[in-house]
Amino acid sequence: MTDVFALTPTNQAEVMAGFDAVDVDEALKDAASAFASHEHADVLGPLRELGVMAGSEEAREHGMAANTFTPRHRAVDRFGARIDAVEFHPSWHWLMRRGVEFGLAGVPWQDASADAHLRRAAGFITWSGVEPGHVCPLTMTYAAVPALRADEALTQRYADGLAASVYEPGDLPAASKEGLLAGMGMTEKQGGSDVRTNVTEATPSGFDDDGAAVYSLRGHKWFTSAPTDDLFLVLAQAPGGLTCFVVPRVHPDGTRIALRIVRLKDKLGNRSNASSELEFHDAYATRLGDEGAGVRTIIEMVSATRLDCVLGSAGLMRRATSEAAWYTARRQAFGGVLADKPAMQNVLADLAIESEAATALGMRLAASVDRIESGDPGSEHERAFRRFALPLAKFWVCKRTPMHVAEALECLGGNGYVEESGMPLLFRESPLNSIWEGSGSVNALDVLRALTRSPEAFEAFSRELDVTRGDHPGLDVATKQVLADVVSLTPDDAEYRARDISARMAVVLQASLLLRSAPSSVSDAFIASRVQGEWGGVFGTLGTSAASAAIARRATPRP
Repeated sequence: MTDVFALTPTNQAEVMAGFDAVDVDEALKDAASAFASHEHADVLGPLRELGVMAGSEEAREHGMAANTFTPRHRAVDRFGARIDAVEFHPSWHWLMRRGVEFGLAGVPWQDASADAHLRRAAGFITWSGVEPGHVCPLTMTYAAVPALRADEALTQRYADGLAASVYEPGDLPAASKEGLLAGMGMTEKQGGSDVRTNVTEATPSGFDDDGAAVYSLRGHKWFTSAPTDDLFLVLAQAPGGLTCFVVPRVHPDGTRIALRIVRLKDKLGNRSNASSELEFHDAYATRLGDEGAGVRTIIEMVSATRLDCVLGSAGLMRRATSEAAWYTARRQAFGGVLADKPAMQNVLADLAIESEAATALGMRLAASVDRIESGDPGSEHERAFRRFALPLAKFWVCKRTPMHVAEALECLGGNGYVEESGMPLLFRESPLNSIWEGSGSVNALDVLRALTRSPEAFEAFSRELDVTRGDHPGLDVATKQVLADVVSLTPDDAEYRARDISARMAVVLQASLLLRSAPSSVSDAFIASRVQGEWGGVFGTLGTSAASAAIARRATPRP
C-alpha cells in the first residue's frame, strides 16, 4: 500500500527565479529600443547585474522578509532622550543598498550619457517588481534633484549626494555623507491633496553661510514616508504665502533638529516602507524658491514622482504577469498544462498586453525626460507632451493595476492567495500608486487643465498620435473621435467627464506606442480589445482574432 504521507509533492511549480529579469522581458527590450535616442543605443546593457539580481531567489527572499519584519519606531533611547529613530530589518537595507548602487536614485540627473533616464526607468520597472516598498525613498531622491534647481546654492549643497551611487544610512549632517536620500512632506491632517490649506508656519530667522534664507518651522505633516532620510522638501506657510523648504534631518552643525516622529502608519500594503506622521518644533529649514511659490517649486518633484508611480505600477503588472505565466506553464490541470488551455491563454495574453501597454507608456515618458534634459530641438514638444501625459499615465496605468494584479493572482488559484507565493504582497501594493501624488480624479482634472489652458499640450497630444496615423484604421477612427471630444469640452461638463476623456486618451496613446514598439500580435490585440471594443471588460475576454498563445509565450520568463 502506498504511504500517502511520504509522497514527494508533485505538480507544484517551483519558485520563479534563476534568470535575468531584464533579458527575459521582451516588452521592456522592445520599448527601450523604440524610444532610445538612436537606433543602436545600448540602453539595457548596463542593467545586466540588476537583471540577474532581480531574477534571483535571494532578492525575492529579501523582499518577503522586509515586508514580514516591518519598521519599528523608537521615540526615545533607554535614557529617555529623544531620538525619533526607525529600526529596519536587514533585508530593507539590503534592498536599499542595491537599489542605490544600481543607479535608481538621483544618478541620471548628473549622467551625461544618452538615455540615462530611459535606462533608469527600465531598471526601476524591473527592480520595483522585486519589492515595491523600498523604491519609495529611491523615487523621492530622484525627484528632489529637479526641484532643487530653484536655488543654485542648495543644488550645490545637495545634488552630488543625491546623485551618488552610495547608500549611507545613519544620522549625520549631509555635508559629512557621500550619499544622500531625500523625502517630501506636503499633506496635513486637514487638507490632504489640497495643500493650500496647510497650516504649518515658517518664520524667517536669517541667512546661512551660503546666503540661503533660513526659517523656523512649526507644525505637522500627516503622511511623510522614509522619515529617516537625510533631507525633506516641505511645504509651509511663510509670510509671503505657501512656500517650499528644505528640512535636513540633522542640523548642519551636527545637532538634531526638532523633527519628531509621532507614529508610523499601519498601512494596507507598502509595509516595508516606514510612513510617518511628523511634527516640527521650531525645526531648522532653508527656503527653496520664492515665498508664495511653494506649489510651483515642488511641482517638479511631484512630476518626477508621478513618473515613478507609472513605472512602479508597470513593474507590478510585469511581476504579476510573469508569476501567472510561470506558474501556469508548470501546472497540470484537467489533463494538460494549464497554460495550454485556451481559456487560460486568453487570460494570460490579456494580462500581457495590459502590462506591455503600461511599460511602453512609462518608457516613452522617461525618454521624454532625456529629450528635455538634452535641450535638443524637440524639447519644447517634449515639455508640452509631458505636461499632459504624466498625469494621464498616472491616472490610467495606476488605476488599471489592482484589477490586473487580482486577475494574475487568480491564475495561481488558492496558492496565489497564500503569502508565500508573493502575490498577496503585490495585491496589497497595487492600489497605492493611484493614491500617491494625487488620486485618480486629481490627475484626470490635471490632464484637462493642461489641455484646455495650454494649446501646446493639445498640439503635442495630436502630434504624438500623428506618428502612427494611417498604420491602423481602427485606431485612426478612435483618435479622431477622442480629439474631437477634447475640443468639444465645455467648462460646464469638463470636470464631470474628466475620467472618461482621460481614459480614452490614455488608451489611444498606448495603442499608438505599441504600434511603434511591440509586435503586431500585441498591438493588434490591444487595439481590437481596448480601442475597437472586442472585449468584455474583464481579463480573458479577447476576441478570437488575438494571437493569445504567442502573446502568452512572449510574457513567460525562461531561465
